[in-house]
Amino acid sequence: MKEALSVNRLAWKLLEKLCVNSEFYGVKIDETSSGATIIDAGITAKGGFNAGKVITEICMGGCAKARITCRQYGELELPSIFVHSDHPVIATLGSQYAGWQIKEGDYFAIGSGPARALALKPKDIYEKIGYKDDFDKAIVVLETDKQPPEKLLERLLKDCHVLPENLAVILTPTASIAGATQVSGRIVETGIHKLGKVGLDPNVIIYAWGIAPIAPIHPKFVKAMARTNDAILYGGIAYYAVEYENEEELKAIEEKAPSKASKSYGKPFIEIFKEAGYDFYKIDPNLFAPAIIVVNNLKTGNTFQNGDINANALAESFGFKNR
Repeated sequence: MKEALSVNRLAWKLLEKLCVNSEFYGVKIDETSSGATIIDAGITAKGGFNAGKVITEICMGGCAKARITCRQYGELELPSIFVHSDHPVIATLGSQYAGWQIKEGDYFAIGSGPARALALKPKDIYEKIGYKDDFDKAIVVLETDKQPPEKLLERLLKDCHVLPENLAVILTPTASIAGATQVSGRIVETGIHKLGKVGLDPNVIIYAWGIAPIAPIHPKFVKAMARTNDAILYGGIAYYAVEYENEEELKAIEEKAPSKASKSYGKPFIEIFKEAGYDFYKIDPNLFAPAIIVVNNLKTGNTFQNGDINANALAESFGFKNR
């Protein structure tokens, strides 16, 4: 098991920065009756781009850097988030991947962030990448617009094996600037997950970077969620430097990785979601990928790129009315 990097230790330093400068970042800090810390980044708090940037870095276990910038997509000028990591597999699959389905009563949220590496959720991913964390503090990021119940916090404490005062839960509503920013900040993770699905061993990925537009906010959750998906599917670019012996095999894998490889590609996500009866599990899983994937094979120096930016789909999804 790789244990040199502690994603919770590194991320906790970023969390302290967020909490100490809560007014600057527009977040609200509350302590629950159990002693756990709740950071509201957009439910009743203002949040913003800066909060989203730091939360992205926290989600990636302190093993990546993020920057807010601007990029042109066709004729669209959009705020974007650029992320890069020299430890991409630990940063993404080991921390950022939203693979922890958290349910307590009628409360449901998708959990991500470094606490996953303590709870080993889901366990098979940690076995595959050979990583686990060992630290006495835990940070969970929940994509939700509701405060978590105390019973859920008790379960998180048990799963992560930490004391109440050493648990921090960050709340990032999708229909908020901070929420949309941190979703687009998952661009590298989305590509790694898709590459793994089509046959690439993630452990061959040495370095990575990615950039994606930050979706304009919509007040309705379903439309906000659809826009954040479209930001990656139609505007996201992800780059990976890998070490791979069989280059023809690598090329074949990379060709299947962009979102364009899906039969559902081309429509705004809200339409795809509606056609699937609002059931994520009925959507073609090949769709969930960056618009463009670039792979540089460090063994040969050759680089492969597939996919396209779809500015028309972005404009339709994002509600541009002056085109």
